Amino acid sequence: MKTPSLWMIAAVCFVAPASVAHARSAYDGSWDLVFVTQGGACDPSYNFTVNISDGIVTHPNLVNFKGYVAKSGSVRASVTVHDKFASGTGRLFGTSGRGRWSGRAGSGRCSGYWTAQRN
Repeated sequence: MKTPSLWMIAAVCFVAPASVAHARSAYDGSWDLVFVTQGGACDPSYNFTVNISDGIVTHPNLVNFKGYVAKSGSVRASVTVHDKFASGTGRLFGTSGRGRWSGRAGSGRCSGYWTAQRN
């Protein structure tokens, strides 16, 4: 298992809500994320940047994921890359955010929390 790959998956998984945003979102823009592992055999932490546009989360290197931000700032996402999967939930608050994530690669599992800072 390549640990950075699971981290990239987990990083993108920080975002997708109960209702999809269809118009410009107050959270649109570039966000720096920090993922911290609290359980499992992943790296202790990882930094990652995503972009939010119209409430939809994107990253240029990961295309097989679903991630959205609700008008309330609620976030939920999931991503699959080969045999790796990760998902996360949380909330954005203006220029920052936080939440929980978990993932698996084969039989290995990792989990922890994430924080976000608007660029």
